[in-house]
Amino acid sequence: MNPERLPKPPAEPWQTVKYLTRSVDGTGVLLAQRRVHLPRQNVGRRMPFTDGSEAAVYRETVVDRGPTRHPAVLLVRFRLVVVRGRGDALFRAESILNTPLFVGFPGYVSKLWLTNDENGVYRGIYEWDGPVRAENYARTLWRVLALVSVRGSIRYRVLPGIRRDDFLANPVLATDAGAPAPRTAGDAWWLPAQPVRALR
Repeated sequence: MNPERLPKPPAEPWQTVKYLTRSVDGTGVLLAQRRVHLPRQNVGRRMPFTDGSEAAVYRETVVDRGPTRHPAVLLVRFRLVVVRGRGDALFRAESILNTPLFVGFPGYVSKLWLTNDENGVYRGIYEWDGPVRAENYARTLWRVLALVSVRGSIRYRVLPGIRRDDFLANPVLATDAGAPAPRTAGDAWWLPAQPVRALR
């Protein structure tokens, strides 16, 4: 399976509504239990990628949960259709309202929200408990992002068996997880160009 291309189609519209509704309900429970946190220590951290671009963390969202038994990294990228300049700052501020659309998904652990790079590409770097759960979320997210993103700009990779911070500290772990090496610079949007150490 090539984890960058959808091995299955995006979730059907009715499935998307069902999954997002469940996530919103689950988020309400997590918020009531005060298990959703926005740590600040990684905000502002810059990350260069192998395709020559660079982005910075502008938000982190973490959920208190039990031990992660089947870790997986999910990396997502997209480019918005019309948001540019000041609109990017507005989007980053507004995007916190999207939190209920993913925090309540089964298996969600954490997300690093990255600013748009010099090509206008946004990225999210997630950790999940369960690669199948990560892919299920990616298929749902694809359906939502397609409404506001440039056609063909949405991509994702699922890296099973890796924790987020371990992957960022040692990107070569992606190969160990079965991810094919990028064939072109454009294929390398997901791969850090250098280790990102001590995220915690």
